[in-house]
Amino acid sequence: MAVLTFSVIVWQMRLEAPEIVSLELRPAPGAPALPMASAGAHIDLHLAPGLVRSYSLVYPDRSGAYTVAVLKDRASRGGSRQVHEQLRVGQTLQISAPRNHFALQEDASSSVLIAGGIGITPIYAMLQRLVALDRPVRLIYAARSARDAAYVAEIQALAARAPQLSVHWHWDDEQAGPPDLKALLVGTPASAHLYACGPAPLLQAYEQACAQLGLKQVHLERFAALLPAGGAVQPSGQGCSVMLRKSGLTVHVPAGENLLDTLLAAGCAISYSCHEGLCGACETRVLEGEVEHLDSILTAEEQRANKSLMPCVSRPRSAQLVLDA
Repeated sequence: MAVLTFSVIVWQMRLEAPEIVSLELRPAPGAPALPMASAGAHIDLHLAPGLVRSYSLVYPDRSGAYTVAVLKDRASRGGSRQVHEQLRVGQTLQISAPRNHFALQEDASSSVLIAGGIGITPIYAMLQRLVALDRPVRLIYAARSARDAAYVAEIQALAARAPQLSVHWHWDDEQAGPPDLKALLVGTPASAHLYACGPAPLLQAYEQACAQLGLKQVHLERFAALLPAGGAVQPSGQGCSVMLRKSGLTVHVPAGENLLDTLLAAGCAISYSCHEGLCGACETRVLEGEVEHLDSILTAEEQRANKSLMPCVSRPRSAQLVLDA
């Protein structure tokens, strides 16, 4: 089954930077109120038939409306182009309820937030929440230039009234390249929680810097699927018997077939959206069996624990799986 959706109206569109537009979404006339969301959450926008894209919420705990910000991606597969070129104030959309696989540890002794470009969207939500809680927080914000960065004035205003917040700005055109994250993170307490969102090179540098510095409480969110070495995900080389505990079905997944598609064809009621292992809509508990995890959501530790999988991309390792579905 498809994800439960809410009907919203595009209440306002605002240019946050030359290539970034924000959308304020409010319930359409007669539609139910939107669920409250936490910092780090994202929603799916159903932009056109077969065109569903996930975007992080910019403002946490804002009652009655959601705001997302969308970069006009030069390599757009249709989503950002649709938002920038076709979407207009007054149009109605279907959106998903918020999901959060990038949740903030609100009681951490200190937090470090790292944003690259449009990755500021969930990071800015976290920043606002931590400031509201009066928690110590450090922001590292990198972009190609100050002109390309969204929410700079808002963050400056936040820093001016929040002494527990420190901000490091890094504009590539002024510094002749990307930030040296290892140098910037030296001295970070081991008890700190770190969060990063941005392009793949920044996230790779972030993971390497944290590993080299022995920082363990490391969180990140990707905007594009992380493919295995060698490129595209290859089909499974073995078949598998999948027992669905709740629905009472047993389904054979032939070698080379997608797990989610096979389960849906057999009548299993699994929610889904992105088909890329990015949104988390299809996350399903694993009760028995081993999985080759190919999603971009679960941490390496969570994948080793083998407690859940994203059947849209992940594959069986064992001849039988038992799923809580």
